[in-house]
Amino acid sequence: SFALRFKTVAGVAPLTYLTRWRMRLAERELREGSMPVSALALSLGYTSESAFSNAFKRMTGMAPRRYRVAMAREA
Repeated sequence: SFALRFKTVAGVAPLTYLTRWRMRLAERELREGSMPVSALALSLGYTSESAFSNAFKRMTGMAPRRYRVAMAREA
């Protein structure tokens, strides 16, 4: 019942919301910070860098390291 109520209020399922929120935090850290991707993955609750990288790529279309390099070029 929580998931149904959450989706009604937020417009997305709880896990989708959580994943999007984690990816926004990751994008900000990759743009502005210098934390290694492995440490970032752990700080966001992922059990491995690989799991985080796959989720990040699924959401943004590019790997975390590639995203960091691309954002550094734009700055």
